[in-house]
Amino acid sequence: MNSVHRAAIRDARSVVVKIGTTALTTPAGVFDTGRLQHLADAIEARMKSGSDVVIVSSGAIAAGIEPLGLTKRPTDLATKQAAASVGQVALVNSWSAAFGRYDRTVGQVLLTAHDISMRVQHTNAQRTLDRLRALHAVAIVNENDTVATNEIRFGDNDRLSALVAHLVGADALILLSDIDGLYDGDPRKASKDNPARFIPEVAGPDDLDGVTAGRGSNLGTGGMVSKLSSALLAADAGVPVLLAAASDAAAALETASVGTVFAPRKERMSARRFWVRYAAESSGALTLDAGAVKAVVQQRRSLLPAGITSLSGRFYGGDVVELRDQDATMVARGVVAYDAAELATMLGRSTADLPAEMRRPAVHADDLVAV
Repeated sequence: MNSVHRAAIRDARSVVVKIGTTALTTPAGVFDTGRLQHLADAIEARMKSGSDVVIVSSGAIAAGIEPLGLTKRPTDLATKQAAASVGQVALVNSWSAAFGRYDRTVGQVLLTAHDISMRVQHTNAQRTLDRLRALHAVAIVNENDTVATNEIRFGDNDRLSALVAHLVGADALILLSDIDGLYDGDPRKASKDNPARFIPEVAGPDDLDGVTAGRGSNLGTGGMVSKLSSALLAADAGVPVLLAAASDAAAALETASVGTVFAPRKERMSARRFWVRYAAESSGALTLDAGAVKAVVQQRRSLLPAGITSLSGRFYGGDVVELRDQDATMVARGVVAYDAAELATMLGRSTADLPAEMRRPAVHADDLVAV
């Protein structure tokens, strides 16, 4: 399975590797350091070939189950956070021991969805990861399960890995789990009469026609839905993605000859536009008339107050807001230039009728991304 996109992943100088919970546990759900060491060996080989690698590692909650005497993955938030607290120690120590065999130092970076959504924390995380790479340390990134709320999450680190790939300017993202690629149905439920077709490459939305994605396992919270969504997110931002089985890690990292590859968009999205579209939390919404929707979506023009019919939310200048049409469908996201109270006095008014200090666009074209 050779393609220009597989070649790009094979030759990428900067790679983010996401490792799912099931890749680090036995079928019985026990955290397995032997599997982790096997993955570390494959990643070390890639680094020796000249690539920088950032690891996004799941498995903290699973690693905390046995030490706490639990019999299965907890379902309540407090126990999950307790398991994550214990498991994070075991997880990072295991990675440290695995890479210590190669005289490499690891650094742990714990993030929440809130960290990525806020511009200052987003930038600080970017700086930290860049500095760890510059100092030749291996960054082990994980969602901070001990403080993340149950509802505000990335989704088993799949979405986090896509965001991190763009955050560090990676040339490729490799998703490793118990799934050997994308199928048009669940291969575990396939039969002779109802086979599951393997999809080696996703070049665009048409390749996903008829694809049915499943949910995650009892140990992980991701599954194909999360992986597919995250792969498309990264690809849309301009990062090629490889989805492969952890058991094929050596081939995935060395030749990219296994799994499913997701082709990236031709032009890489700028860091700011990516943050606006995917990472930032929305603080409010602006409803646009038909003319403004056309100007924003089709003509990529700035949004003027004259085209806004209503607003909602408590936002301030510099916050990210949703732009919606008259049917309340989100058509774009952007960085608003005014506070909600100030913008409320400007709705529907032409620029010429506004004071000089209020003649800036409500959302400038450079800070606006259609969805």
